[in-house]
Amino acid sequence: MKFRTAVRRSTVIIVILVAAVCIGYGYQLIGEILDRKNHPQEFASIVEKYSDAYGVPEYMLYAVICEESGFQSNKVSENGRIGLFQIHPDMLDWLNGITKQNLGHGLLYDPETNIRCGAYILSYLYTENGAWLPTLAAYEAGQAVVDEWEKIDALVDSAGVLKTIPDEATADFVAKILACADIYRALYYEGN
Repeated sequence: MKFRTAVRRSTVIIVILVAAVCIGYGYQLIGEILDRKNHPQEFASIVEKYSDAYGVPEYMLYAVICEESGFQSNKVSENGRIGLFQIHPDMLDWLNGITKQNLGHGLLYDPETNIRCGAYILSYLYTENGAWLPTLAAYEAGQAVVDEWEKIDALVDSAGVLKTIPDEATADFVAKILACADIYRALYYEGN
């Protein structure tokens, strides 16, 4: 009798443990499937091309595109930003001046042109700032604004790099991009 009871208990415990492991694995698998659905790698060959050309990690390019436009190349914001990277025509004019090109505003609807411009802008701003937090803050608020923030000791680290963003909307934007970049990095780039 005691032996049978012990075997039953052991069997029940083993079944519970196996079920818990299966449920945990299933939960993790479903979570990853949903993450991949919400964080696609659309325009992969273009993103890879300009990631390599401008030295911006692919996961960062995907994060900006995902958060800015949700991969909608024809998206136009209320303030006139266009395309995947939501580039404002004034930003394109600035970019044309730096690169000595003459890209028309209508080309911002073209995925390749928009990704090329977005990757160039991020590369340029990263070179100016040396870290992603101030780079993304400059992408959203402008480099001149970030330069002003970096004059405030309480907002910078010991190297003088912006560590705290005083503007709530810009801080929210940067936090979303960095969180999205972490998801892309974990899903597609770590351990691959």
